[in-house]
Amino acid sequence: MASPELQAALDAARAAADIIRGYYQHNLQIRTKADHTPVTEADVRAEEAIRAILTARFPGYGFYGEETGQHDLGAESIWLVDPIDGTKSFVRECPFFSTQIALLRGGRLVLGVSSAPAYGELAWAEHGDGAYLNERRIRVSTTAELGASIVSTGNLKTLARSAQWGKLGGLIGQVNRIRGYGDFVHYHLLARGALDVVIESDVSILDIAALAVIVREAGGTFTDLAGAELTLASTSVLATNGPLHAPVLAALS
Repeated sequence: MASPELQAALDAARAAADIIRGYYQHNLQIRTKADHTPVTEADVRAEEAIRAILTARFPGYGFYGEETGQHDLGAESIWLVDPIDGTKSFVRECPFFSTQIALLRGGRLVLGVSSAPAYGELAWAEHGDGAYLNERRIRVSTTAELGASIVSTGNLKTLARSAQWGKLGGLIGQVNRIRGYGDFVHYHLLARGALDVVIESDVSILDIAALAVIVREAGGTFTDLAGAELTLASTSVLATNGPLHAPVLAALS
């Protein structure tokens, strides 16, 4: 049975999905933020709906939103929200975008909801209760050999400019298959056992916090590319089914 917090996050994600569906594949007014990323009215309205639900039910919690800013980040419990992760896909009418809602408590990610309304997937997890995708319990794969693994990559701009780029090439030469699904898609695939490793070097914690909970509760391992636990400042990802985490870290180090 969902906790009140998980129920609130699911309700907020569904409210955001209703708003997002109304804007998807329609002409949008797009503006560019200071970080050179796009934002639309759908982003802002979806986050406002999420924030209204979460703060009404848990007024003492902090809130860190992609579009509406930060509130009380010194609180014990903080909601982390990206109303449309993948706005570039959204404005190009590609369904690879999602709503991400996570709960950080005492510095630990304990709850995550990943809603992809145009793709038809809703995933969620809460610490200790397993991971679910469209009401079905999911688990990561049991692949233990790099030579049998499927690897997916996301944004790799920073990695491409680093000394690790050549090491990534060496890793690719060892695996069974390489793909670049990106965004929420490859994390959902990882959590349900359809691939084994995800590598990204350019993310925000708001992009990945909920997905980290989902992958971990599905039995996987989720760190940054140095193997460290995630923090609010994390910008890279190595997510695996677990057995492959150490071999991939070794290959990239």
